[in-house]
Amino acid sequence: MKPGKNKYLIAVVVFIAVLITTFIRNNNGKQEKEKNRQEQRDNRTDNKRDNDPARRDPSKPPSDEPNRREGFNRRTEKLIFTKHARCRMGCRHIDEAEVRDILLNGRINDRKSEPAARPDPKYALEGKTKDGQEVRIIFAPSDRGMVVITVIDLDTEWPCDCK
Repeated sequence: MKPGKNKYLIAVVVFIAVLITTFIRNNNGKQEKEKNRQEQRDNRTDNKRDNDPARRDPSKPPSDEPNRREGFNRRTEKLIFTKHARCRMGCRHIDEAEVRDILLNGRINDRKSEPAARPDPKYALEGKTKDGQEVRIIFAPSDRGMVVITVIDLDTEWPCDCK
């Protein structure tokens, strides 16, 4: 071979090597970006699952911490009744002891609860009162205690003047 042709052959081989190296790097970069995107999607999905009350593990009890930022507290000593809740309790013949019993022993209805609501998360607890009424009571954890929002009789439509 002539000496001039060797230069061209070497230049072509180097050029092809550079192209192959560039292609491999770009391809690896794309794979890395896609992997990162998939990890971000997975993390978002995991966070949604962790915060979805319908996916909450029923074997794990609700938090016993006393303030709303820490979760639902069944053992609160202080119940705070709204005017509306007091009126509904009167109309539906439900007393404070029955409300406390539902708070301590009722089951959380995840469909009717709004644990992610801001500024006030709300929890719908359901159960039977001592006289057999099937009720739903809406509670809202507060730094001051547990606020009773309303009381609902699930079986009977009581006449009521509450506003």
